[in-house]
Amino acid sequence: MATRNYQSIGEVLVSVKTEFPDITISKIRFLESEGLIDPERTPSGYRKFYEKDVDRLREILRMQRDEYLPLKVIKDRLLEHDSLDGQAVDTQVQPDEAEPDEELAEAPTGLQMSIEEMSAATGVDRERIRELQSFGIVTEHGPEGAKYYDGDDYIVLSIVKDFFRFGVEPRHLTMYKHFEEREAAFFETIVMPQLRQRNPEARRNAGTSLTELARASRKLKQALLRTNLRQHLT
Repeated sequence: MATRNYQSIGEVLVSVKTEFPDITISKIRFLESEGLIDPERTPSGYRKFYEKDVDRLREILRMQRDEYLPLKVIKDRLLEHDSLDGQAVDTQVQPDEAEPDEELAEAPTGLQMSIEEMSAATGVDRERIRELQSFGIVTEHGPEGAKYYDGDDYIVLSIVKDFFRFGVEPRHLTMYKHFEEREAAFFETIVMPQLRQRNPEARRNAGTSLTELARASRKLKQALLRTNLRQHLT
């Protein structure tokens, strides 16, 4: 299965947000309108950020943050750099639509996004995010006036939006939440003897055990689901 080698603008926002907390979708679009970045477009108009585009964006943001340079000076520096080294050309052609990796992605650490940013990054509208929050599927963190969603919420929203394509409503997803709460409690009882020990090695082993249990659980659920749907999948 082909894997696309570029990111959407929402994915770029997530990838640079921890280093540049003030970055927004609007700012990325503004830098493009000023000619500092120039991502390719799909036939339908969506931006395609390759690794070189993200590196260029990071370089611009670092010059703004660390050297307080105005955009004109930054643009001149980039033009000078381009004239010396030449623009790298990506000759690989990838399909615009590619399936994501089946393995669960790691949640971005340190990510803090407003509901507007999270909506832009995941493509899930704000009303749906609020509804998912009311059912406990995602959680708003932080004190009043500084609420945010984190990397785990980003991963969950990136997954549940696939359910929405089939007409699934947020309330239908509560069965997953209830099952995982029971499963988490079950796994905790298994590793509790290790967690009660003060030995750091025992606690590390408990973390490893939980990771392995989660992996085995995911495989078992996939196998059982396939068994139950076999008559429809043949």
